[in-house]
Parts: sequence; C-alpha cells; structure tokens
Amino acid sequence: MSPPTPAAPGGHDAFDLLATMVAVVHRDGRCLFANAAFENVMGLSRRHVRRRDWFDWFVEPELLRETVAAVARNEFSTSRLDAHLKRPVAAHAEPLLVHVIVNQMEDPDVTLVELIEIEQQTRQDREERAHEQVEANKELIRNLAHEIKNPLGGIRGAAQLLQMEVASKSLSEYAQVIIKEADRLQALVDRLLAPHRRPHLVSDVNIHEVCERVRALILAEFPRGLTIQRDYDISIPDFRGDREQLIQAVLNIAHNAAQALSERMTAADARIVLRTRVARQVTLGKQRFRLALELHVEDNGPGIAASILDRIFYPLVSGREGGSGLGLTLAQTFVSQHHGTIDCESVPGRTLFKITIPLP
Repeated sequence: MSPPTPAAPGGHDAFDLLATMVAVVHRDGRCLFANAAFENVMGLSRRHVRRRDWFDWFVEPELLRETVAAVARNEFSTSRLDAHLKRPVAAHAEPLLVHVIVNQMEDPDVTLVELIEIEQQTRQDREERAHEQVEANKELIRNLAHEIKNPLGGIRGAAQLLQMEVASKSLSEYAQVIIKEADRLQALVDRLLAPHRRPHLVSDVNIHEVCERVRALILAEFPRGLTIQRDYDISIPDFRGDREQLIQAVLNIAHNAAQALSERMTAADARIVLRTRVARQVTLGKQRFRLALELHVEDNGPGIAASILDRIFYPLVSGREGGSGLGLTLAQTFVSQHHGTIDCESVPGRTLFKITIPLP
C-alpha cells in the first residue's frame, strides 16, 4: 500500500504569479504542488495533475525521474535538462519542448521543478532585442537628422540664391528641382523625428475605439474588394495611453496590409482581421504584468519576403516599391512608448502582427 499523499506544502502561493511552470515534486513522483501557469499549459486543474505520477506527463520520463532523484539525494544542488511535456487536453498538439530546472528544497525528499517553454525563452530574447533595436533606432535617427539637416539647409539656401541670379530659364528650373528635393528630404527628416518630438498625451484609451477608427479610415481609402473583420473581446478594460499614437501605430500596420492585398482586392477576397484578446501573466521588457492586451492585425496577403522579415522594423526598410520604410518603425516606437511590443509572423497567405500592451 502506497503512503498517503501529503497536503500541498504551504507558502507556495507566490508561484502562481510566475509565467513559468513550477511544481513541487516528491522523489517518488508525487506532485505536491503545481502553479497556475502549469494548469494553464496543461489545460487541467492542479488537483487533476496531482492525481497521477508527475513523471507520466513527460514523453520520456526516465531521465527526468533520475535527475529529480539525484537532486533529492544531494548529488547535485541543481540540475538542468530539456524534456517534452505532454498536453493531454490538446490531443492534436505536439508535445511541448521545455527546459527543466530541478532545485533542492528544505525537505530532502522534495524538489522544486521549474519548466521554461523554449519558445517562451526565445520570445523573451526577441523582445529584449526589439527593445535594444528601438533605442538604437532613436540614436540613429537623431544622429542622421543632425547630419542631414545642417548641409540640407545650406544646399537649399544656395539653390535659392542661384535661382535668383541665373537668367536662363532651364538653369532656374534646375535650381527649383534642387529646392524641391531639399524640401522632400527635410520632410523625411521631420517624419523621422516626429515621434521623439511630440509629447506623450496620456488619457483613458478604449482599444476598440482605436480599432474602429482605423477600420473606418482603411475602408474609406480601400472601399472595394476588402473586408475588415472584427473579433473583439469586449471585456478588455480601458487603459492609460496616447490614443492618437496608438491609432497611428495600428493604422500604419493595417495600411501596409491593405496595400499588400491589391491583387486579392481585384478578386474581391481581400481580408484583414482586427482581433483583441487578454493575455495573463505576461513579461514585457523584463517586467511582469498580470494582464496585457493582445491586438492582432491579420491579413491574407502574399506575406512578407523572408529576406527582410527580421528587419521590417528598421528605419527605411520596405518590402514595397515606393514605400518610405517608416511606417513600422514609427508603429514600434509608439507601442514601445506604451511599454509594449510588436511581433510579426508571416507566410504566404497569412501575415500576423501582434501588439502586446500591459493593462492595469
């Protein structure tokens, strides 16, 4: 007869605040505690998880069983390995690849096991790189603007003086071309600097009002052959932010999507989906948030070329002929000012931009 399973040890409520899966496991395989993240990933209650041998939740449990036993025997104070976690509720889903960290606890027969989704770690690394990229973009833009503006003013002034001095009409036209091109470059510099110059105007923002404004603007410009579907979670609360910046960020993404759908508009099956969801226990920029908004802008266009997919948020990178390459850079800057992130996934027939912003 097996010994009775003891009650879950107390003092572990704080583990429910973590994004990573945490379990307290006896060396014989009994699960004494599983946190909320473990429940969410498994799609099962922690009571259900504790009913069976904890190692049975893994595709190849023997190495993990041996590792837990070795840590419990004090052969190691901590140990790490990779494993595949079964997801019983999502029967069609592939096992989840996780990085397992096994640590000792005060009870020599009990270990603390943390499971980190490999994909989650990759995402966090990507978010950190994106934040560094935003800061690098700011510095690049400031330096670029400084280096361009000073000589640009001199070129324009010299062209104006030249235009007043020359008698030849053709030479005067050439001077006018110089002036117009200098003005175009000045406008480009101003657009680059705009998000860093204007103040951050904070007020209560309803994300669905933002989406509806963007939807109306896109349909006004592309009235035929395009459907913009709404898929809203109306329970999402208002949050503090700059409404105009968020409208511009979402508009830039949706406008790019609409322009990429020109061929499908001709066939009258172009589609953009605006989707809102709530994400729980989200880490953004190394900070933990209990709730976050996820806004998806999805289209059924040809997709983004793989050669530029990892650079689409860089200034002046565009996948469309005639594009300025500033729309997504500005969108990323505006979302970053709300402590959020933008991710992109793209394959032919489906491109998805996901904006994540913390909620109160």
